[in-house]
Amino acid sequence: MTGENQARADVQASPEGVQASPDVEASPDVEASSVRDVVSPLPALDETDIEASLRPKRLIEFVGQAKVREQLQVVLESAMRRNRPPDHVLLSGPPGLGKTSLAMIIAAELGAPFRLTSGPAIERAGDLAALLTSLGDGEVLFIDEIHRIARPAEELLYMAMEDFRVDVIVGKGPGATAIPLELSPFTLIGATTRAGLLTGPLRDRFGFTAHMDFYDVPELERVITRSAQLLGVRLTDEGAAEIASRSRGTPRIANRLLRRVRDFAEVRADGVVTAPVAQDALAVYDVDEMGLDRLDKAVLDALVRRFGGGPVGVSTLAVAVGEEIETVEEVAEPFLVRAGLLARTPRGRVAMPAAWHHLGLTPPSAAVGGPTLFDA
Repeated sequence: MTGENQARADVQASPEGVQASPDVEASPDVEASSVRDVVSPLPALDETDIEASLRPKRLIEFVGQAKVREQLQVVLESAMRRNRPPDHVLLSGPPGLGKTSLAMIIAAELGAPFRLTSGPAIERAGDLAALLTSLGDGEVLFIDEIHRIARPAEELLYMAMEDFRVDVIVGKGPGATAIPLELSPFTLIGATTRAGLLTGPLRDRFGFTAHMDFYDVPELERVITRSAQLLGVRLTDEGAAEIASRSRGTPRIANRLLRRVRDFAEVRADGVVTAPVAQDALAVYDVDEMGLDRLDKAVLDALVRRFGGGPVGVSTLAVAVGEEIETVEEVAEPFLVRAGLLARTPRGRVAMPAAWHHLGLTPPSAAVGGPTLFDA
């Protein structure tokens, strides 16, 4: 056996696990999802099959992200006309907006095989080398949460993305030899919820970068209507609008709320999801008209009623609501900040006037645009 063949056999026999689905990886995200599974944008362990059945299969079926879809259409059509794999693609944005679905659509549009793995699953350079050398010509490799890939593997990925080859070290010590292995041309699609954590060299090797934004209510209504048809749910336009308005701009949450409202409609109504049925159902699941759940309201209530609107430290706030600091900081606060209910300041967390109004209270004068709340 030649040195190159031996090296290829060695890396292909590397430890398994590089194709683990990001939906089932053991990560803090999954743990956080269990805290608030109804309005969490993070995937739940038991939703994999349901989400797969609702995913759009083609770019024309994908709802929302109009600018990203138009840009991708040009990139993909140009690549197909040249009969070459398209540039590597980086998809960034909050969880639940359809990055995995879009990656699958890219492979479907290209008519190419699709390989899925996640950053935390690639712990060593050998894991990545084994995966890359097994890719066929034109295959699409999707790495979810790519910012969490191990640094040695990331450095190996640089050469693979740029030159379609990897150098495998055979042997140890002074006798170690680097054997280059040629790779079949492939397209890497990376997805990240934290683009700022990507290193510059990795980010620069993506030829096309797209940022996915939150959906507006009409777009979510279209998502819900499509999902209702696939699930066989009888849904009125008003019912779709009611669910969409509480979905926090996230399709994953919209589909989850649709299933919960469907269950309620089948058990306590005539099976038709109308606006009143949706309102009653979401009241049972403790999701209010803004999409806030129990944890969100507990944070706001503690901040306003116990601490006078702040500023208060996140550790104190976490103790007040009986949750871990990470849960409050990573799970509850992002939406509260985006909704204009809470602000993170150098002195601590501060309730905005909208938070007082949402709780039916009158904000103090300092909270109404008062600069003293945001002084360092």
